[in-house]
Amino acid sequence: MRIPGPAGFSSTRFLFPPGRIRRALLALLMLAPHHAAADEVKVWAAGAYSFSDELGGFQITGASGIGTKDDPFVITEELNSSTPVTLTIRTTKPIQAFGKAGEFANGMMYMRIEVLNNSGQAWVEFQFELQEILNRPSVFGDGLSFDQRNKTPDNILSSNFADFDRDFEPYDRLLFRNGKVDPLKTARFEFLMTDYTPRWTFYLVQDPRIPTG
Repeated sequence: MRIPGPAGFSSTRFLFPPGRIRRALLALLMLAPHHAAADEVKVWAAGAYSFSDELGGFQITGASGIGTKDDPFVITEELNSSTPVTLTIRTTKPIQAFGKAGEFANGMMYMRIEVLNNSGQAWVEFQFELQEILNRPSVFGDGLSFDQRNKTPDNILSSNFADFDRDFEPYDRLLFRNGKVDPLKTARFEFLMTDYTPRWTFYLVQDPRIPTG
């Protein structure tokens, strides 16, 4: 049977039979919304930055704030294992060191990270590490750190851990210790990240620790 169409238009001009084309188009339409939805939940925007779980191993469930002391970035996450995961952070607005928070990526980021332990194991320590280049330690001269210039910080806190240690060479690391996060419980971590030479993209590695004995 002839396929109806505009006068003078021949169905034989299709490279593939029309039935196959219709099936292919239907398949694309069915798949496209799912891919779009999957991409949307990977990136969360807040202030002048975006936060992504694109490197896998965990899920971001929320992001808010502009990164000031009074309105910190609040990132809620769920970790399904006790292995390190990496949060990808990107600027979404112009970079201006010490510019107005929310309008510029200014390199001053007060953070509150709330992590649900869905690993099935208790965590006895929790470490954060900053990296300007993925899988490469952040060095002293790159300007990125856990508020390295402040020798006596009063803004590093945790709901579950009593103490912390900071290391700046050869890594920028912040270790919370003397505490525990049981399975299906949530821990809160607060700290300041500073980047005096702001970059478009950098990374925050999160490493929950389990008992070794």
